[in-house]
Amino acid sequence: MNRLAGVTSPYLLQHADNPVDWWPWGPEAFEEARRRDVPVLLSVGYAACHWCHVMAHESFEDEGTAGYLNERFVAVKVDREERPDVDAVYMEAVQAATGQGGWPMTVFLTPEKEPFYFGTYFPPAPRHGMPSFRQVLEGVDAAWRERREEVGEVAARIRADLAERAEVYSAGAHQPPGEADLHQALVTLSREFDQRSGGFGGAPKFPPAMVIEFLLRHHARTGSEAALEMAVRTGEAMARGGLHDQLGGGFARYAVDAGWVVPHFEKMLYDNALLLRAYLHLWRSTGAPLWRRVALSTADFLLRELRTPEGAFASALDADSLDEETGASAEGAYYAWEPGQLVDLLGPADAATAARLFTVTAEGTFEHGTSVLQLLAEPEDFAEFEAIRGTMLAARAARPAPARDDKVVAAWNGLAIAALAETGALLERPDLVEAAERAADLLLAVHLTPDGRLLRTSRDGRAGANAGVLEDYADTAEGFLALYAVTGSAEWLQLAGGLLDTVLKHFTDEASGALYDTADDAEELIRRPQDPTDNATPSGWTAAAGALLGYAAYTGSERHRTAAERALGVVGALAARAPRFIGWGLAVAEALIDGPREVAVVGPEGDPARAELRRAALLATAPGAVVAVGAPGDTEVPLLADRPLVDGAPAAYVCRHFACERPTTDPADLGARLGVVVGG
Repeated sequence: MNRLAGVTSPYLLQHADNPVDWWPWGPEAFEEARRRDVPVLLSVGYAACHWCHVMAHESFEDEGTAGYLNERFVAVKVDREERPDVDAVYMEAVQAATGQGGWPMTVFLTPEKEPFYFGTYFPPAPRHGMPSFRQVLEGVDAAWRERREEVGEVAARIRADLAERAEVYSAGAHQPPGEADLHQALVTLSREFDQRSGGFGGAPKFPPAMVIEFLLRHHARTGSEAALEMAVRTGEAMARGGLHDQLGGGFARYAVDAGWVVPHFEKMLYDNALLLRAYLHLWRSTGAPLWRRVALSTADFLLRELRTPEGAFASALDADSLDEETGASAEGAYYAWEPGQLVDLLGPADAATAARLFTVTAEGTFEHGTSVLQLLAEPEDFAEFEAIRGTMLAARAARPAPARDDKVVAAWNGLAIAALAETGALLERPDLVEAAERAADLLLAVHLTPDGRLLRTSRDGRAGANAGVLEDYADTAEGFLALYAVTGSAEWLQLAGGLLDTVLKHFTDEASGALYDTADDAEELIRRPQDPTDNATPSGWTAAAGALLGYAAYTGSERHRTAAERALGVVGALAARAPRFIGWGLAVAEALIDGPREVAVVGPEGDPARAELRRAALLATAPGAVVAVGAPGDTEVPLLADRPLVDGAPAAYVCRHFACERPTTDPADLGARLGVVVGG
């Protein structure tokens, strides 16, 4: 066992018995490199990464390669999910130098942490124009020993380039985007929209959850049918294709083709939390039963397959699992089917029905004549469909299952908390609200330190040592705000406020209003990471802006609203040029322009009339609307203060920036004001 044996990261533990003498990221590794005067190999990946597993098997488990590596380098292994700051800084360098990135990320550093050579996956033998990993090691070693001055020049040039990039975001605040900016973002998106298959761009195609949120909010505010059509067509294409697990619910990471047919099979918590919320909001915006079904099946997937014994949610399921026929690990083996398997399981008649429903063909859509299940049309007989689906799901459960990365990440659990809380409330599933509360309780008990700071990860109820980054604070605050709206417990609002105060104190550039991904007292890297654009999750920058705006709407805090407005300045600069990569920022900007609406519902607890008004408020499509519910005379939450009953009956007050319209006691009237589409 090497130095990774005692860590909490499942990814690092996968490498604990490698012959490579791995070090975890830390000052000791770089001190060792200085002592030996050798470069550092930085290898970054994550537990569910298919090509990380491939490179580990081909190179890091090979005794000869490991021996050469141990002799001439200090090898450092990083879990990108535990250390997104390290990943972000060096991935930016990789992308700047090579024009592309991905995992495993392979970077060679000086003992001063400066990168000078980059790549991703390297094969064990040269192929497709790529050198072998051994050739790369030999070339880097030779450059280090024989051309050290050149190595230093490259490292200095890269560091200067990264510093110059950082100045773009900190150079000064822009104005938050206005209506014209958001319209232009829509125009740009329409040009990039795939008219045939939905989504944006070509293969590989990633689920654009944050862009869907923007499109739905834009439609709600402006009535744009183009925005709604892009959201609906993308949502349906993903839901009917192989990206969506037609048996067990949930979504894979991305599709390798433009038509959403064949996925990369790993299933990530963050994707499923974001898509759960997106499909819930598609249902809220249209009332179509498909969206309700997809939302509920995704929520059930989270509870069934990702919930940990402690009540939080694990990070991911692997793409790979054991193939029962070959005994080897193979991507997609758990999910793909062939016609003969259906006949053996269901009999000829039902097998023919299942093959037609799920597009299972003799030719197949995946490897070795197997098919990824799709549901290209609604079943005519839902009872028959559910019976077949249940039988196939039970049979699949007997196959060797993909491994689970049971690391708990604060940010991604915050996303899941928000999605489950809203889904439980709107679709009348109290168990989902309870699951959201239990996950939030775990974050409070394990991730929140006595001084109000967040730790990023935990495993088996034991906190990791890594400090929370901006997205952890922002997404956890977002989850707590959603819990407050759903439960009415002011504790969640207060806890969100504490996290956001930390954002203002430790993550914000006071001069420009820009936000950093790491705190001002975090470990110093070659540059302080900072990125307002979305990746697989909303950027911490714009997620914080959204949470700050929501908190300000509840409390009337000008400090928090001003911080949100300043943070959104960068969205104005990127809205027209790169809307696909600033989707959550655009969604938050829609809320800012709309108000957001502040809805206060007052009435005695348990009064059915108050419950009807509350449900109408929660069904609001008005962008970013916040909902507070309480008894008359409640002063704990500023939005509820001085809101009396109307003629002795429960009432709802709709406000913008604490300036309110006349109150109403009629749920239908409230719904009309808030853009409610679905009946209460």
